[in-house]
Amino acid sequence: MSQPIGRTRWAIAEGYIPPESTGPAPAMTSHETACLLNAGDADAHVAITVFFRDREPCGPYEVLVSARRTLHLRFNDLQHPEPIPRGTDYASVIESDVPIVVQHTRLDSRQAEEALLSTIAYGQ
Repeated sequence: MSQPIGRTRWAIAEGYIPPESTGPAPAMTSHETACLLNAGDADAHVAITVFFRDREPCGPYEVLVSARRTLHLRFNDLQHPEPIPRGTDYASVIESDVPIVVQHTRLDSRQAEEALLSTIAYGQ
């Protein structure tokens, strides 16, 4: 692409990984996802910091989104520096060294009638 698309700083104010799931894993495991799009010509080095109501933030979680690629990153899979706790409210700030686009998605399969929500993150 001739012009970069996206922003280098994003926030997802609402985060929550449901502690239970129904249905076959991993497809129906309750999860939070940050869908990261790097439509540019340079790799994106991304750092995620997670904030909580009653404790200090954790992170940064570091991921790479290759040039002209997308990454659907499940917060459930983040392990280093520590796993994201289930059943706990949190928010996240996502910073990249090149412009990217971030979309937030949650699958809540605690009941057989699962719920899916998705929204664009706040970009700055």
